[in-house]
Amino acid sequence: MADVSIHSVAAEREVHPLQMDRVIDETTQPVEPPRKTSAARWAWEWTKSLLIAFVLFLLVRTFLVEAFRIPTGSMENTLLVGDFLLVNKAVFGAEVPLLHRHLPAFAQPRRGEVIVFVPPHDPTKNYVKRLIGLPGDTLEMRGKVLYRNGRRQVENYVRHSGMGDTYTVGMSWQCRYRPADARGRCRPTRDSWGPVVVPEDQFMVLGDNRDDSEDSRYWGFVDRSALRGRPLFIYYSFDAKGSRLRPVPWLTEIRWNRIGGAVS
Repeated sequence: MADVSIHSVAAEREVHPLQMDRVIDETTQPVEPPRKTSAARWAWEWTKSLLIAFVLFLLVRTFLVEAFRIPTGSMENTLLVGDFLLVNKAVFGAEVPLLHRHLPAFAQPRRGEVIVFVPPHDPTKNYVKRLIGLPGDTLEMRGKVLYRNGRRQVENYVRHSGMGDTYTVGMSWQCRYRPADARGRCRPTRDSWGPVVVPEDQFMVLGDNRDDSEDSRYWGFVDRSALRGRPLFIYYSFDAKGSRLRPVPWLTEIRWNRIGGAVS
């Protein structure tokens, strides 16, 4: 039986009989189990994966999509306090960090759309307002009614709270942008102002909650380079004022009917 076994091994492996001892030794050698991955290698693989994920997150946040939260009621009822938006940053050309340059835009701002931008008086914040004036437009408001290029505008999204008209000294910036044929003294108020002509590469924005919105009427036009993007949809919403007695309103006061809603 031993001769037959030896012959079978030699035949299967086509080994010369003189090498039989080596064949037998190799076939009887125990197989070593695979070595376990060291803790250091395991930690490095996880670290590398996390770094890649973090870099991808930064790239997406910088150039493509970013989340924003609505902190005030200046856009009610279009946007409510506690709404969270996903904003398309690529549409107007995302800004390249440190270089202060913008990538090519995919679209141009449109009258009547909601936009996210950096206000001229506070570069540390992002505002959300409605764009109501493009470069070259002549804008005017008479008794809360907006006129663009001499035509009365129908704005179904506008809300008025019934507050009386107000005047602030800061509104006098408008006097520098009056058309050449404008007559009378220049004393703009919140509800009655203009006419003003929007200069090149500038835009005028107003909040939908017209009686309670800090917007272009107070601090001026928005520069083209200050545009940050166009809201895509509401990805989360909760009523921050709904129940002040509950400790976690972001869990107990969710507005389910607003989640996934488009911004228009």
